[in-house]
Amino acid sequence: MGGQDRASAADATARDIDVTIVMPCLDEARALPTAIASARDALDTLERRLGLTGEIVIADNGSTDGSPALAERLGARVVPVAERGYGAALSGGFHAARGRYLVMGDADGSYDFRDAVAMVEALRDGADLCMGSRFRGGIAPGAMPWKNRYLGNPVLTGILNLLFRTGVGDAHCGLRALTKGCFKRLALRGSGMEFASEMVIKAALKGERIVEVPATLSPDVRGRPPHLRPWRDGWRHLRYLLMLSPTWLFAVPGAALALTGLAILALASGALALGLDGRFFLGNYWVILAGAMLGLGHSAGLLAAATHLYGVREGYRRSGRRAARWARWISLESMLGAGILGAATGFCVLAAVVWYWSRHSYGPIGSVLPAVLGTSLMVLGTQNALGGFLLAVIGGNEAAFLKERPARGGTGQAPAAVPVPPPMPPEHGRAVA
Repeated sequence: MGGQDRASAADATARDIDVTIVMPCLDEARALPTAIASARDALDTLERRLGLTGEIVIADNGSTDGSPALAERLGARVVPVAERGYGAALSGGFHAARGRYLVMGDADGSYDFRDAVAMVEALRDGADLCMGSRFRGGIAPGAMPWKNRYLGNPVLTGILNLLFRTGVGDAHCGLRALTKGCFKRLALRGSGMEFASEMVIKAALKGERIVEVPATLSPDVRGRPPHLRPWRDGWRHLRYLLMLSPTWLFAVPGAALALTGLAILALASGALALGLDGRFFLGNYWVILAGAMLGLGHSAGLLAAATHLYGVREGYRRSGRRAARWARWISLESMLGAGILGAATGFCVLAAVVWYWSRHSYGPIGSVLPAVLGTSLMVLGTQNALGGFLLAVIGGNEAAFLKERPARGGTGQAPAAVPVPPPMPPEHGRAVA
């Protein structure tokens, strides 16, 4: 057979593959026979039950114990991945996969890949991402450390559901399946264990259809400690949850600070108007604190808007109905106008304070409230103007922050306008952060 014929045969084989099971591997020679045998059983079941063909891909992350050669002898295809890390290995395996349905699972023998048959069936029925739930399927004695089972997984899964409304009961199950199209849409970037959380979060943010099926977990057969470091990797998961949720990381604390500061200023202003200055428990120190809280709250709000806009522009977050409504009125020009007006008003207030001070022979002034109000207005106005430029830069150097943008890619054709994704339909409205 000639080279062209061999290439055509290889292309045909690639087109015929429906399911790819990807396992990240780093020195798993002892466990690979068990894992690959389980994956082979799953593929046989899928072919027999659904008529789907499959392959096993071992994403090798630099093994030195002969794992790649062993995997090839056992019938798997080995894909070397130079960048170290759980997420990097899986991403490399997914990019090299030939199937339209992707299954991921550890190569340590702890997962029964026959549980993935139901996951692939769920993908065929319209799901984009199917998660396994070890708490529904069963955890064998000794398969999961107590701090992971009763502390780490429940806490991190609870936080994830609070922030993103994914509706999953085991957000860190390593056995899951997704369509190749879903993987491309998510644009996953995590290289470490946070990859697992990133996948679920971005799927929820983009409105992908997420379902969950039972999965079992058994003690691994690798004969050595796992690569997982509970406290380090737990923090990496948690920081990913926060970084992808500008609402809870910036907007909620910022709103709390700003509202508290406004309340203090309002009470202090009322006391001053009623002649209670000096006898009211909210004195000058509280007024200064309120001004600082107001400035911090405004800064947090700008950070929330910038982070949200960045997610929309990167394509892993939808704008949402509320953001789309605000976008009609908020632009670089409107923020500059509001900023200049606020700063000018603050300057006038401070000028009035100086005038009043001079009229009283530059002596002590009883209340610092007017000075704090003027200073706060100048700070907020300046922040607003600078924040407008920040949002414009993130928005693609456009004065309208959520304006249509050209599509990426080097096709050689004129770039097409790609509108901001529309709000989620009701059935996919899980992600609100």
